[in-house]
Formats: sequence, structure tokens, C-alpha cells
Amino acid sequence: MSEDQPIVSAIWTALGTVIDPEVNLDIVTMGLVYDVELDEGYAEIVHTLTTPGCPMERIITEGIKRAVADVDGVVRVGTRIVWDPCWHPGMIAPSAFKEEGDE
Repeated sequence: MSEDQPIVSAIWTALGTVIDPEVNLDIVTMGLVYDVELDEGYAEIVHTLTTPGCPMERIITEGIKRAVADVDGVVRVGTRIVWDPCWHPGMIAPSAFKEEGDE
């Protein structure tokens, strides 16, 4: 395990608090986050959106920056939106579809 791994894990946890307001799911569960890169305190979040021109782009991007900036060990945050691979509903984690009471 690299010395950055606990910080990277904490970043993923923080990203799980960022909600896409159109679908009311967090961006990790939705499969929108592709990678977390950490280099000497600089965290770059590689992510996508449900569609190019998504009206929630600014809300999601600012949510990412706020959530990750609060992680101990992160001194600067950047985001990089990519379109390959293209997001599709099959990327949503199966846990998002569990009904209350399911095990």
C-alpha cells in the first residue's frame, strides 16, 4: 500500500457525498468518477457527466472540489471531465437499485 492510499480512499469517500441533483444519487454510485490521481497533495478527479452539456456540470464540479478540499492531506483540487468512455446507465452501481428491506 502506498503512503497516499489512505488519502485516496478518503477522497473516494468524500466523492460519495457529491449528489447529482437530477437523479438524487451520488456520483460514485452513478459511475461518473473514473479516477483519482494524487501527487504531493494535488488531487485530480477524472470524471464524466451523464451527457455533454449536462446542466448540472457546474454543480457537480463545484461539489467535487468542495468535498475533496476537506480531505486531510489534500492541498489543491482539480477536475478533468472526459467523454471516453461515454457514461451510460449500466455504469450505475447495482446497489443503487436495491429496495428497502433487500439484503
